[in-house]
Amino acid sequence: MTATDINGDTYSFDVCSNCKSTCCQGANPPLTPKRKKIIAEFVRKRGAHVANLFVDKAYAHIASDSEEYCTFYSQKTGKCIIHEVKPETCVAGPITFDINLKNHKIEWFLKQSSICTFAQKLYEHKEKFNAHLKAAQPQILHLICELDAKSLSAILKIPEPETFKIGENELPRQVLKKLGIA
Repeated sequence: MTATDINGDTYSFDVCSNCKSTCCQGANPPLTPKRKKIIAEFVRKRGAHVANLFVDKAYAHIASDSEEYCTFYSQKTGKCIIHEVKPETCVAGPITFDINLKNHKIEWFLKQSSICTFAQKLYEHKEKFNAHLKAAQPQILHLICELDAKSLSAILKIPEPETFKIGENELPRQVLKKLGIA
């Protein structure tokens, strides 16, 4: 793929649809109560037949099938059936985060090319990368502000292998308070 292959909004789909592995397998994107309602309503209105929508364990997330594929991933089409209302981390991908409890910062990470071809292609084109990062950060910030402390703490325990740090920002005060560090 060359820079001329990048075609705006469809770039991620073009790269992702040709990927041999999928971020839709084993990801378990976290959900706020509001996002669960939005997704459930979207599925109901579309008349989609999905047996299990969500799992509520250490944190709420989308259910998976027996092969750990997201219940909303169509293996037939290779597309997300809830693309218009998908979770914040799915929108932000391949950008991910961690919270540094010592310096009170949200740290931004990018998945390595070994697990995400899109990340590599995106990172090679700084203008596209910066635009994606600028769009991804508010999605993730919204998510961490809306999650309860128990869910957020559980998510922070999940390892994010094969990523590298791309930046950090101050953590919103409400998140510091929620985590009991303000």
